[in-house]
Amino acid sequence: MSKLWKGRMDENDPVADSFNSSISIDGVLYKQDIIGSIAHAVMLGNTGIIKKEDSELIVSSLEEILEDIEAGKLIISKTEEDIHSFVENELTKRIGDKGKMLHTARSRNDQVALDIRLYLKGKTEEIINLLSLFLDAIAEKANENLNTIMPGYTHLQKAQPVTYAHYLMSYGMMFLRDLERMKDSLKRCTVSPIGSCALAGTTYPIDRVMEGELLGLKEISKNSMDSVSDRDFCLEFMSNAAILMMHLSRLSEEVILFSSGEFNYIEISDAYSTGSSIMPQKKNPDIAELVRGKTGRVYGNLFALLTVMKGLPLAYNKDMQEDKEALFDSVDTVINCLKVYIPMLKAISVKKEAMEKAAAYGYMNATDLADYLTKKGMPFRDAYKLTGKIVADAIKMKKSLEEIKIEEYKAYSPVFSEDLYGVIDIKECVKRRNSEGGPAPESVKSQIDYIKEEIKKI
Repeated sequence: MSKLWKGRMDENDPVADSFNSSISIDGVLYKQDIIGSIAHAVMLGNTGIIKKEDSELIVSSLEEILEDIEAGKLIISKTEEDIHSFVENELTKRIGDKGKMLHTARSRNDQVALDIRLYLKGKTEEIINLLSLFLDAIAEKANENLNTIMPGYTHLQKAQPVTYAHYLMSYGMMFLRDLERMKDSLKRCTVSPIGSCALAGTTYPIDRVMEGELLGLKEISKNSMDSVSDRDFCLEFMSNAAILMMHLSRLSEEVILFSSGEFNYIEISDAYSTGSSIMPQKKNPDIAELVRGKTGRVYGNLFALLTVMKGLPLAYNKDMQEDKEALFDSVDTVINCLKVYIPMLKAISVKKEAMEKAAAYGYMNATDLADYLTKKGMPFRDAYKLTGKIVADAIKMKKSLEEIKIEEYKAYSPVFSEDLYGVIDIKECVKRRNSEGGPAPESVKSQIDYIKEEIKKI
């Protein structure tokens, strides 16, 4: 196939030609490339840079090319150097020399920058929608478990009683921040670089604002050299994606732990589990494990592009061709993980009795017992020490704090009375923690309502 740069140079060696080619990766951008080219042709015709009838012919032919690709009638040739070459050569094949007018006042440098922005804009919007659905699923699952008592952990040790709803909403807040970051990144993504050409703009009387508006881009870039060398918007997305995957990985770790026989708090649906080829009793949380594992590749993609960009001089350099494979993989990974996680979360069965039993025998109401003593006038340090002794004895007796009789409590201190049981009752312990953001049902309900209101703003 004819190279767009042929004239000054001879053809490449076939090995170098293959090494230089990017169409096996950037062929994904065919739609963005054609839509961008249509806008460019419209602008060229409207400004009189080319004849109106030529502009209209180019536009209609580009629309036909897009239709043929999507219908499977036209296969993107892997022998082309890149998707830009394929589209322009196909256009010229169909309408002759008039197709060669399309590249007037444009370079592949600003063209690829535009294609990636259009691609990332669409994918970011898709991820924002998936995050909204995910948050809604979390909120609904939380709403079903406002009174489901479970242990809260620090250092992976039972610490204080919370509810499964409170636990879920902690992830709700994490993923809400992810959604907000993705939304905010669209500001940098929806900046049009087209018209910057190779690096120094053009002498043609182009209308960059019109072309950007035709593509739904809110503003134009302010410096042509920066326009073609900027991949900050890719790095910002990939950073956001890495944080999002970190949150998914943390959730996956606890889904794996909580579904194990040792915890037995939840059960993952068979639809999102696998078995063992040798151990018939096994039910493995492979989907959650895969999400946890795929987090590493998204981290790697971010670091790869940061490394590619770290020493590049202005403006465009061929190194930047390496941006797309990492970016596309991060996009696909995030989307695929969210798509599988939403139904998996909805299908999780919650073992409420197991959670509550674990809370009762975790002595997580010990803090409330110590607080009871301090409210009766005992200095906190003395109350703390005495409570520690009571817990140690309860463990030896294999009793929960609620199962110890009042006579036994009075042997430790005469300040104990029957009102103690209302204080150390696990459910009451949770209900009293009604500070804003706490685990009390009314507090968690307000968190759920907050998330649902934030989703509506999307």
